[in-house]
Amino acid sequence: MANFEEEYLDILQNIEFAIVNVYHSEQALSDYDVSKILNSLISGYQAELSKKDFIQPHLSPLQERLYKSVEHMCEWRLGRETLDTEEKHLQMNITESASVEEIIACLKRIRKSVETWNKQGGRKGYLDYIDQFIV
Repeated sequence: MANFEEEYLDILQNIEFAIVNVYHSEQALSDYDVSKILNSLISGYQAELSKKDFIQPHLSPLQERLYKSVEHMCEWRLGRETLDTEEKHLQMNITESASVEEIIACLKRIRKSVETWNKQGGRKGYLDYIDQFIV
């Protein structure tokens, strides 16, 4: 039986690619920003599942950019959006879209990773850690 990371590696990598992509152009980004948008996306998708209204918390312009980047990747994995031309290198043979529950689980797993690496490496511990692996 594959563990969670193995089973959802492609989705986890896609989401982390969206995070690192913003980090490369916005060095002011911190683990706090990543945590805040992950929490916001998790809440939004949970509200969608329970058919409740979701009011997004106030985000700074930098957090808004990160939110849109990660949300776009999640929506693509849900089969609701297409990739932009500069993202076409991510295109792979995805036979089926992810479910909202799977996206929530992946966002929660990444949030756990942010907490772990932030404790070890400080304010950008997670970002600096994943930056090594995402090209």
